[in-house]
Amino acid sequence: MDNSPSGRTVVVTGGTRGVGAGIARAFAETGAHVLACARRPPEQPLEGVEFTPLDLRDPPAVRAFFDALPRLDVLVNNVGGTPYRRLADADAERHARVIELNLLTPLTASLAAYEHLRRARGAVVMIGSVSGGRPSPGSAAYGAAKAGLEHLARSMAVEWAPEVRVNTLVVGMVRTELAGLHYGGRDGIDAVSRTVPLGRLAAPSDVGAAAVFLASDAAAYVSGASLLVHGGGERPAFLDAATANKPSDQSGRPDRPDQSDRPHQSDQEE
Repeated sequence: MDNSPSGRTVVVTGGTRGVGAGIARAFAETGAHVLACARRPPEQPLEGVEFTPLDLRDPPAVRAFFDALPRLDVLVNNVGGTPYRRLADADAERHARVIELNLLTPLTASLAAYEHLRRARGAVVMIGSVSGGRPSPGSAAYGAAKAGLEHLARSMAVEWAPEVRVNTLVVGMVRTELAGLHYGGRDGIDAVSRTVPLGRLAAPSDVGAAAVFLASDAAAYVSGASLLVHGGGERPAFLDAATANKPSDQSGRPDRPDQSDRPHQSDQEE
């Protein structure tokens, strides 16, 4: 059984930077023909990756892009993200644009790619987020969209079986070129890393390796699944608040928990 997508055609939406670039590189390293589509080109060309300009929020353009492909074996719906924005600080229309980018564009791309994928007995990999499974203050619309994306993938996996497999990577915090903006430079990144059981943020290549697995024949019987790529998750907040079984200082009071161990409230956008 072939355990890699070598020789296959792979499209990675938003595959020009951050997590998307890590995914595109991972597929290129297997020998796949990789197309990365986004509104802007990468700052540095990605070896083995062909760039195509495309606004995923433009359904006619998306359909034209996929119709022009001679074949397609794997679609990775990675495009997405959100700024930090509390619900009451913006109108519903602005939040709706976040939902459009993170939920409707993967649906648009998947539908446009369906006939190719059906003929190839291919695979769709959705790039989800831990924000879809827990409260996400400051990114509520994003979290709601990612929760919807995971549900969409499960339903799509049933409707499109057995020709097309559909799975979701549920991604936690990732150290990308923009991580400092999210977490506050090296000190912030180090502090946030200490909240992850594995002791570090994910690298884009970690997400890429998981995407390659889900698209490969090694995952031939995996569909409708959600694979957690989050380093073990988040330390429960109550463990830092509870006083039981904690060493005391000389005054008899429990030691104050290290503030850096508190769970961080948002994940790195794709």
